[in-house]
Amino acid sequence: MLNLITPLILTFNEAPNLARTLAQLFWARDITIIDSFSSDETLSIVSGFPQARIFQRKFDSFAGQCNFGLGETGITSEWVLSLDADYLITDEMIEELASLNPNADTDGFRAGFTYCIEGRRLRSGLYPPVTVLFRRLRAIYVDDGHSHRVNVKGSVRNLKSRILHDDRKPLSRWFQSQQRYMALEAKKIVSADVESLGIADRIRRLRVIAPLAVLFYCLIVRGGVLDGWAGFYYAFQRMMAELLLS
Repeated sequence: MLNLITPLILTFNEAPNLARTLAQLFWARDITIIDSFSSDETLSIVSGFPQARIFQRKFDSFAGQCNFGLGETGITSEWVLSLDADYLITDEMIEELASLNPNADTDGFRAGFTYCIEGRRLRSGLYPPVTVLFRRLRAIYVDDGHSHRVNVKGSVRNLKSRILHDDRKPLSRWFQSQQRYMALEAKKIVSADVESLGIADRIRRLRVIAPLAVLFYCLIVRGGVLDGWAGFYYAFQRMMAELLLS
């Protein structure tokens, strides 16, 4: 099925990540990249991958960028594999994608993630499964708090293999991004009815409790303490994100 899939990637100053991500897409006939006018080496990196086509568009929202990619860049494949620039497709996932033979009533696939710190895989993380593979004509993106999600008109199944989430950008860049993201996330949580929120977002409304709860959850409940320095790094990173949100 690989010849029926076009990877779609959003970029903005993703030089620390992009080459590794693109290298694992060697099987793709065409890769579509929507760039928000990067000022680092992102464009130079893309030029080293002849199957990659890059379109520059002023950023309005993540959903807006993705929908532009789906509808305005000439993608003709039936399926799209939508990736962040720090999503690394494993060899196991390539094999699974190649072997897929979905029924007509299957319109998407979601994947789980293995979180990495500087390439070191953690036992677990807080990143939820995401629908990453879908029929292009059956999907549209919508904004959701600080992030975005794809609405697929049809059934969505689970992939067995996992994607590596391995962001190598400096901590200062992460902190800047989290400040923007958490402002949007806070607006979403505050404006929502309590009954409509999941347990995690309900805890987030308890501003003092949430940062300590996520630290305990990452280190003890999810076993991050067994991952050594990488586990502690991740746990304190998530605690910092919750502090920004509160």
